[in-house]
This record gives sequence, C-alpha cells and structure tokens, in this order.
Amino acid sequence: MNRDTRRTRLLLALLLVTSIGLITLDYRAESDGQRSPLDGLRSFAAAVFGPVEQVAAAIAGPVGDAVHSVSELGDGRGELARLRREKEELTRQLRTSALDRNRAAELDALLRLTGAGRYRVVPAQVIAVGAAQTFSWTVTVDAGTRDGVQPDMTVLNGDGLVGRVKTAGPTTATVLLAIDPNSSVGVRLEGSMEVGFTTGQGLEDLLDLQLLDGQSTVVRGDRLVTFGSQGDTPYVPGVPVGEVRGVRGTPGSQTRTASISPYVDFSALDLVGVVVQPPRKDPRDAVLPPRPRTTPLPTVTVTETVRPGAEQ
Repeated sequence: MNRDTRRTRLLLALLLVTSIGLITLDYRAESDGQRSPLDGLRSFAAAVFGPVEQVAAAIAGPVGDAVHSVSELGDGRGELARLRREKEELTRQLRTSALDRNRAAELDALLRLTGAGRYRVVPAQVIAVGAAQTFSWTVTVDAGTRDGVQPDMTVLNGDGLVGRVKTAGPTTATVLLAIDPNSSVGVRLEGSMEVGFTTGQGLEDLLDLQLLDGQSTVVRGDRLVTFGSQGDTPYVPGVPVGEVRGVRGTPGSQTRTASISPYVDFSALDLVGVVVQPPRKDPRDAVLPPRPRTTPLPTVTVTETVRPGAEQ
C-alpha cells in the first residue's frame, strides 16, 4: 500500500518536472524566434485528435440544439397557455360588459315606461322559461310575496305588456305571458274608445284582436293599450300592447278580427317589472312610444335655360 503510494508520488513528480522542462524549452524557443521542439508533437496531436474533436462537435452540436429547442418548446407552451388565459379573460369581460350594457338599457327603458304611466313596480329578472304549474307559456321571475308580489298583478317591461302573475311564492313568481292561448286582455285602440280583447297565439308570438263593435274602423299600424280591469287586476290601464298587423272581416259584420304584433319580444325576456301599485288615473295613450317622424322629400326646382338665337 505504501509502495504504491510512493511510486505514484514519484511518477507525479517526474511528470511535473518533465512538464516544467518542456514549457521552459518552448518558451525560450519562442523568445529567441526559433522553432519550438514541441511543434512536431503539436502537429501529431492535432492530426490524431482533430478528427475526434470534429466528430464530437458534430454529435454534441445537434444534441445541444435539441436540448435548447426542448427548453424553448416548454417556454412556448407556457406562453401559449398564458395567451389563451388572457384571451378567455378578455372574452369573459367583453361578454360581461355587453350583458351589463343590455341590462342597463332594459332598466332605463323600464324606468321611462313606468315613469310615464306612474306605475310603481318591483323589478325582477326572468330565471326560468317553460311549462310551470300546467301553464304552457309562462316564465319564472326572482321576486315573490316577500317583495310585495301577489297573484293577478300586471307584468311589463320597457317595451310594454308581458303578462300577469299567475302564482306567487315567497321568493319567486310564475307569470302567464300575454301570448298564451288562455290569456285574454282587454285593450283599447289609440285615440278612440273602441275596445276589444286580445288572445295569444303561442309559438307565432302574435295576438288576435277581436273588436266588440263590428262597425269600427281598424287599419294596419293602429296601436293598442290595455283598457284596464276592474280594481286594476289583473291588468292596469295604459300599458302598450302592440300594433295592428292585418285585419280580417269586413265593416258591417258582427265582429272584426285583427292580428296584432306585440311590442314585447317574448323570446328575449330578461328584466321585467311587476306593478304593485297602479296609477291614480288612466294614463291613456301617454305611455305609447312616439311615432317615427317621416322626413318629407326635398323639393326639386327645374330651371330651363334658353340659349340665344333659339326659337321661343
């Protein structure tokens, strides 16, 4: 064990002395401007180990590039995931802001209508659509008896009549829509005392109007408001209902029937108001939206120019 250690030390000492000697010879030769005795050994080493170094570089280069590419791929996937998250967040914010804008517009329209008619309402949101409690055309709203909502109260939105409360629970209520075939609403033509009743047509989102006076004149574009019920239940007066789309029957018959296009879009109900206190007096036609103004066509004046020498 000791012999091996001594031999190793002796060998290392000889190698160290030899290395120092060779370095000294090489340094003196370069200082004197002479050829170094180690140049031949260097050329031999370059000839032997040069190809090996090239092969090693050829192998190590692609491997290093692959490792670098893998690391960059990992970074790219992380960046892609981050961009996707940012896109989803921006999309969510855009949808939320659009929904908020729509609801703000609906609330503004509801306030305008209730202000014009002097109706006191409880705002509510439609939370379910479908057959509830055996009624075909109903919606469920998130307001109930705790909010002052009772059966047979008028329901409207910023466009006009939605329906009436059929049943009410503590926190929700079921609203029978005006387009339900079992729904009958007393209405009055704008600007006259002609009255009639509308019934719903279900899927067609239309109302049928039957006038009580067969001699009455009804034309396309006539507008309707609720006539009002006794005790203001289930319908308060003056709520916009819709416009006449077409008339069936001829003047002089016992009854005349017209198709009514309702103001309310029943396929897109969201914010509604339940009338918990009717107006003190009938608003009549004050709640109807203003009619669009027709712009008269411009008058064109044609001036004839007579050239000199032309026949008069």
